[in-house]
Amino acid sequence: MSETNMSDNPLLKPWTGPFETPPFERIKPAHFRPAFDIALKQARGEIDAVAANPEPPTFANTIEALERAGRSLTRVASVFFNLAGAATNDELEAVEREIAPIMSRHRSATYLNEALFSRIDALKTNEQNLDLTGEQSRVLNRYHLNFTRNGAGLPAESKARLAEIGERLASLGAQFGQNVLADEKSYLLLLDESERDGLSKSFIASAARTAAERGFPGKYGVTLSRSSIEPFLQFSKRRDLREKAFRAWAARGESGGPTDNRAIAAEMVILRAERARLLGYESFAHFRLADTMAKAPAAALDLLQSVWEPGRARAAKEEEALQDIIASEGGNFKVAPWDWRYYAEKRRGAEFDLDENDIKPYFQLDQMIEAAFYAAHRLFGLTFTERFDIALYHPDVRAWTVTGREGAPVALFLGDYFSRASKHSGAWMSDFRGQQKLDGPELPIIVNVMNFSKGGDGEPSLLSFDDARTLFHEFGHGLHGMLSDVTYPTISGTNVARDFVEFPSQLYEHWLEQPEILRRFALHAQTGEPMPEALLQRLLSARRFNQGFATVEYAASALVDLGLHLDPAPRDLDVVAFEKQELARLRMPEAIAMRHRTPHFQHIFSGDSYSAAYYSYLWSEILDADGFEAFEEARDIFDPTVAGRLRDFVYAAGDSRDYETAYREFRGRAPLPQALLRKRGLETAPAGDA
Repeated sequence: MSETNMSDNPLLKPWTGPFETPPFERIKPAHFRPAFDIALKQARGEIDAVAANPEPPTFANTIEALERAGRSLTRVASVFFNLAGAATNDELEAVEREIAPIMSRHRSATYLNEALFSRIDALKTNEQNLDLTGEQSRVLNRYHLNFTRNGAGLPAESKARLAEIGERLASLGAQFGQNVLADEKSYLLLLDESERDGLSKSFIASAARTAAERGFPGKYGVTLSRSSIEPFLQFSKRRDLREKAFRAWAARGESGGPTDNRAIAAEMVILRAERARLLGYESFAHFRLADTMAKAPAAALDLLQSVWEPGRARAAKEEEALQDIIASEGGNFKVAPWDWRYYAEKRRGAEFDLDENDIKPYFQLDQMIEAAFYAAHRLFGLTFTERFDIALYHPDVRAWTVTGREGAPVALFLGDYFSRASKHSGAWMSDFRGQQKLDGPELPIIVNVMNFSKGGDGEPSLLSFDDARTLFHEFGHGLHGMLSDVTYPTISGTNVARDFVEFPSQLYEHWLEQPEILRRFALHAQTGEPMPEALLQRLLSARRFNQGFATVEYAASALVDLGLHLDPAPRDLDVVAFEKQELARLRMPEAIAMRHRTPHFQHIFSGDSYSAAYYSYLWSEILDADGFEAFEEARDIFDPTVAGRLRDFVYAAGDSRDYETAYREFRGRAPLPQALLRKRGLETAPAGDA
């Protein structure tokens, strides 16, 4: 893009649409790199001006000035990285590979600026005399901690090496995620009519559309999206095809070709360990957890071990039951990872009189969206009004204006629900703009991204119960962003410790499982009739079914993650060999695979979000299990007093207070860990082998 038409770049011009939504209809891939270049230069100038300010440092001329710096860059980056995850293409991937190290370089230049840090350090030293509000004190301390954790105050050679490491890690993380997406996009298991045995009508219809879209009309396509592969493994009667699909799923990032992630993951682990040593920590895990609720790897390991043995013992009992089913059908093979979901579904059907074909028609996507909205209305007084006047980044994306009890706007909420080749797998919440009030109210633009199968020919999209739980989970994250009510961007919304951020999302899942919600929203797709009470009760009775399997596949991933990052100085690392060694040490059941194998473990390698911190889901589960019991004790799942404390001290609070304090203010006491085992049904599980 030439200098003469840079003024036409929509990323850099004022956004004048509703909620100042990005002008997606005018943004092209070619706009991003020049917009980044200009916004980075502007941000660098604004930050350097704070560092060079001749006036003595004050909270206003240093911290608040930094909070205002780089707003144009934040806008450009928020649009770009959201699209890179949910609507990418070859052009955007090329920009991502270019811009990731450049953004890291900018970050390092900020955190390693000694003149800037000296101003922040002076404020921290004199904090007691600054007359700061509680929120301002939290922001100052967050800035000081962020700078020291990124190398401020270290010798010049250490800072230079940290900058090199950061730049390299950014490039590797971008490539890792792109490689996983490439493996997922390239795989398609084609079925003919004789190979559909056991598959539901809705799955067959979706698979037919997938195959037709890929150029194979008359066939049925299974992809590596969870919304495709998991139901196939759950219901296909063809063991050979289940094995074929499972092996492809498990081998993502391990192809031996250009998308192989093993060397990338190994280099990232080695670089992270070096970074931690430069910063004075025993290992990367020690560095990472120092700024979390857990505080140290030992606490996270203790938690994981507390569920590992009960989970493994329960899984052994589950495996015995599956083996009995295989034997009763005349099978002469040992249950394998590609068998577990299939025979577990048979066992669930037999023990609870449940058939997924009977359940799924009651979980229409639109009804589950409305159920999530309804619970938010009852809890927090929010109203969601769909709008059709905003051009969004894909035709499938929907938008709702969110208003509070008094009718004033609170946020714009976007929902991007369907799987497509241009979208990374999984489910997540993000924002196109975070909430803040530094220069007047700035309302958030929040997005939930999922990968559900799309209904066709006018048919509604049907979800599994687990899909519906994912929707509620991500909407809980969304509420954490939408209800944020703080002044400063740094502590807004989900900008909290990794092992606290999952608490609001996992807590919200509980409302899906309440009979009051299901009776109102679990309506049959064809008849509109509510789910029969007997079926509803059987579904709820099965909530703890297969928890041994669920605990083991998750905890194994979390333990491997921590193990990789506890090595103080890894050398010649083979991540797959390490994975096998660690699973052998744990006595991992052969019939269960890790939820995320290392070569495609995007949580810990597509960026830094959950590196050495995948345990966080379990840590937050203590909080969510104990926290929902507050509503049960009040005998009202929408109790206004409990909901008010939940909003004020959790969903609206961001990082404005200590997390233990925030939980105590909501709950009235510290969390009780026993609630976790009760929730998973493991409290009576034997401690040793089954």
